[in-house]
Amino acid sequence: MDFGIGALLLVLTCTFIYILHSLHARTRTSKLPPGPSVFTMIKNVQQILKSPQQWMAKLAETHGPVMRLQIAQGNPTIIISSPELAKEILHINDILFSDRSIPDVTTAHNHNHSSLVFLPVSPLWQDLRKICHHKLFANKTLDASQDLRRQKLLELMSDMRQSSAGGEVVDIGRAAFKTCINFLSNTFVSQDFVRNLDDEYKDIVATLLKATGTPNVSDFVPALKMFDPQGVRKHTANYLTKFFAILDRLIEERSKVRKEKGYVTNNDMLDTLLDIADEDSQKMDNKKIRHLLLDLLVAGTDTTAYGLERAMAEVIHNPSVMSKAKKELEEVIGKGNPVEESDIGRLPYLQAVIKESLRKHPPAPVLLPRRAKKDVEIGGYTIPKGAQVLINEWAIGRNPKVWDKPNLFSPERFEGSELDVKGRHFQLTPFGSGRRICPGSPLAVRMLHLMLGSLINSFDWKLENNMEPKDMDLDKSLRAIPIMVNC
Repeated sequence: MDFGIGALLLVLTCTFIYILHSLHARTRTSKLPPGPSVFTMIKNVQQILKSPQQWMAKLAETHGPVMRLQIAQGNPTIIISSPELAKEILHINDILFSDRSIPDVTTAHNHNHSSLVFLPVSPLWQDLRKICHHKLFANKTLDASQDLRRQKLLELMSDMRQSSAGGEVVDIGRAAFKTCINFLSNTFVSQDFVRNLDDEYKDIVATLLKATGTPNVSDFVPALKMFDPQGVRKHTANYLTKFFAILDRLIEERSKVRKEKGYVTNNDMLDTLLDIADEDSQKMDNKKIRHLLLDLLVAGTDTTAYGLERAMAEVIHNPSVMSKAKKELEEVIGKGNPVEESDIGRLPYLQAVIKESLRKHPPAPVLLPRRAKKDVEIGGYTIPKGAQVLINEWAIGRNPKVWDKPNLFSPERFEGSELDVKGRHFQLTPFGSGRRICPGSPLAVRMLHLMLGSLINSFDWKLENNMEPKDMDLDKSLRAIPIMVNC
């Protein structure tokens, strides 16, 4: 699917005069943060679309850690690139930045009106948040559903053994995508959403993921929203129709079984949500269930798969890290054994590897946008009411003022450190922080440790075409050959 980068460039060019007029007409406020000119942004539009986090990090070196982007009349976008200012946004003034900007794509099927991710702080949002925190992602709930994930992990190991026996190259990204979506779908509804990489489910989810990550001119020039010039919203609506039909069927089938057989449970999230709906239909119903599951599946699949692929790439690229991780795994759980969720707490070096990978390769390089509820002073500048605020997590993770040798992959920097990824330390918030922290992060962290630890402990690895680790391009998809170890 092509949402038309060329069309986007054309639209930006066609609106050039409009943008200039808007910028000159806007009343300038001396306390607004500095930022690049509209000419700079139009000149670099291809780089912005390809790697916005790197482009913004480079600009921050000139304009500072609080920076303003303005490409049309209306509310600006503010970019935050330091942990101190991130703390101001995510913690100290959290309530003032707790609302979201609404991307046009999320208005398909009115998803933004039911989405935990994009709802404003409200009674409905609070109910959904409490359900996630106290029911769906509580340690007790995740412990009860770990058998569902264990089976998917064993299937991943089986696939790797088949590739190993045939000397076949494995595309780690594709394998991670299939495993992650099935990890999640089994945790949610006790069913695989992808049985092979040609499944319709895979196409539906992959399309929704791509749509949510596509830069959309309608979000930058609001006057164009009614035209949907790239067709992003229309295309997304078509795939949402298919996906909601799948979820509705699953919900109806499960409800029917529960009525016919009395109380039964699969220890999955669907049963938990239906239990809540039975107790209080105001808090939960079938419509809310399908929108919530959509949020969790789309948010969790691609980010976790990306996290695993980048962690594997770094470990293979750094043989000393691989060797140290293998040694810990062999001593703690035994050579060749898959990692259990109960093992994670006994594997501090593996935990350090995951933290270091999330620092260097955050799955969401720029955290989801927040919106200022009123004028707020941050870093000596005024963030105006209605401004969209972005935290450049990638820039913070690569900042030499924050991290020693930031481009070096060194899990040792986390050994003996209290730093974690739970949103308490603002130099490392890959899942966000405060009221808007990712509710599924406890599950994502478990999945990353399970998959990475098991792949390291169960196989040796070599790159295709006998490439040397030092010659790897860490920005490309990881393709490697698993070699079975002697257990």
